[in-house]
Amino acid sequence: MKIDGFLLSIAAAVALALAAPGIGASTSAIPFGAIAAAGISLVFLLHGANLSREALRDGAVNWRLHLFVQSATFIFFPATGAAIYFATDGWLPDAVRLGFFYLGALSSTISSAVATVAIARGNIPAAIFNATLSGLIGMVVTPVLMGLVQAGAGQLSLLDAILDIAGKLLLPFVIGHALRPWLGETIARHKAWVTRLDRGVIVLIVYTAFCNSTQAGVWSSFGPIVLLTVGVLVAVWLGAVILVTTLGSRHLGFPVDDEVTAVICGSQKSLANGAPIAKVLFGASPTLGAVLLPLMLYHPLQLIVCSALARGYAARGADREGGRSIQA
Repeated sequence: MKIDGFLLSIAAAVALALAAPGIGASTSAIPFGAIAAAGISLVFLLHGANLSREALRDGAVNWRLHLFVQSATFIFFPATGAAIYFATDGWLPDAVRLGFFYLGALSSTISSAVATVAIARGNIPAAIFNATLSGLIGMVVTPVLMGLVQAGAGQLSLLDAILDIAGKLLLPFVIGHALRPWLGETIARHKAWVTRLDRGVIVLIVYTAFCNSTQAGVWSSFGPIVLLTVGVLVAVWLGAVILVTTLGSRHLGFPVDDEVTAVICGSQKSLANGAPIAKVLFGASPTLGAVLLPLMLYHPLQLIVCSALARGYAARGADREGGRSIQA
């Protein structure tokens, strides 16, 4: 696998934030927070304009698969995230514990899930449908779940969380989709630039979050044991989800191409949606960097593991096709 420039950019942003936090913190003369907020709204407007109704229609027929994937994303994941959140009380910092629950409450990836399913020779229309549907559901379910947990801790009103996401993310998305007849072709022609903008906004969110966390001294209480523990829990969690989705899809009798979609779409979590939603929910809070930590470790790990799975599925698919050719 070649080195991902996006992941390198995130690593560089974290390193810069740790070395010189004053540049990007909320106290800086440069309005990074306002720039990030405007970028988030613009990105979601472009996502809405890029939503293809035809692709959703083509993939919508396999309801058993969709129900399975969305249940993995928004029932199994949040349940296990809640288990980690409560089980690590007094063991991990509260913001990191909340980050595990936040990771579980997020939607699936879109572009990487679809690309990985394509490599694995899975059900691509179903992957497009599930990934897109997951993103739409996540804009409502994620703040609701986070609002319930944070309201219970006296930190955030559930109504405030929903209204913030609706105004800053969902509304631009709806406006963008309404403008699709005029913007769709332009976005398709400049897809690379839209991707760069999307990733640039994510890097900026991560950078400002870690600047504020560093300036507030959040990381001074984190030792290597905490980081190692988070990494191990993330790896075990990913392995458990892949195992559950694999066994579940086989128990339900899904064909192999549907199994591929179930495993890959059901095990991935979106940094592209997760970083903006966290920025809206937590603002310039110094805890934002710690909340994003589990997601930032999960994201590259899921890419590596799911790419390996995709190659394995593709190889088995080629063997099956070769066997059928010989029999014919």
